[in-house]
Amino acid sequence: MAEVKSKILIVEDDLDVAEMLNAYFRVQGYEVFTVNWGEDGVRACQTDRPDLVILDIRLPDIDGYEVARRLRADRRTQDVPIIFLTEKRERADKLQGLELGADDYITKPFDVQELRLRVRNALKRMSQGSLTNPVSGLPEGAVVDERLNEAIKNDGWAVLLVSLENMDSFREAYGFVASDDVLRAVSLMILNTMRESSGPDDFLGHTGSSDFVLVVPPANLPALRERLQSRLEQSLDYFYPIKDREQAAKRKDRLIVKMADVPSLAGRYPTAEQLKVDLLRRKK
Repeated sequence: MAEVKSKILIVEDDLDVAEMLNAYFRVQGYEVFTVNWGEDGVRACQTDRPDLVILDIRLPDIDGYEVARRLRADRRTQDVPIIFLTEKRERADKLQGLELGADDYITKPFDVQELRLRVRNALKRMSQGSLTNPVSGLPEGAVVDERLNEAIKNDGWAVLLVSLENMDSFREAYGFVASDDVLRAVSLMILNTMRESSGPDDFLGHTGSSDFVLVVPPANLPALRERLQSRLEQSLDYFYPIKDREQAAKRKDRLIVKMADVPSLAGRYPTAEQLKVDLLRRKK
């Protein structure tokens, strides 16, 4: 019996980019469709539901955000993974994409091999029910949302967001194998730090590829945050090759850690999604 190919829809108005992606992903064994306008992208998804959408933000009619908004509002397409292609690096653009439920985003000019891995990982997450991150093995997606929704219903929990910033720049310089090693190492460091004071119901998961969310008792939050901040900041330089460490410490796009916390969740957020967006806005 022939293997069923995953269907990818590419919504991209740059014809050269669209044709390149079409040819590349067909060679990789996917069934690929391309459209050049946002409205056509919405219709294509509703007519023949794809397994994943690669979506440019800048389109000639409606922008990619509006396309994503319509897909998420339609029961037939609300769960289709979306990877944004964008020329923007602004934090506000990332937040807007996350608010719309984007699964990932990649900045132009992009490495097509990196995009291939992101597509593979997004499809893998869907096949696993979005239960675990393919790099760190930590929970993500529906599992994280379920735990956060439980936590916001009572006053027995605090939440801490730990974000590893400038991973895109690190990945561009050293490749995705090195960046995956960083994520795995940071995941282990957070887990080990949590274990020093954690209880059986404490939780660690992903809200983004390099964003970690911890659900812990309020009394444990201050010391946990302080220990994590210290240990992670002391470790980041060692992820760079020895020859680059001195220069890396002076770069504006070096790896850094940012955090945000909510000491008491009870009654503050109606949904997990609003909690996650607020944490991203507040991190420093």
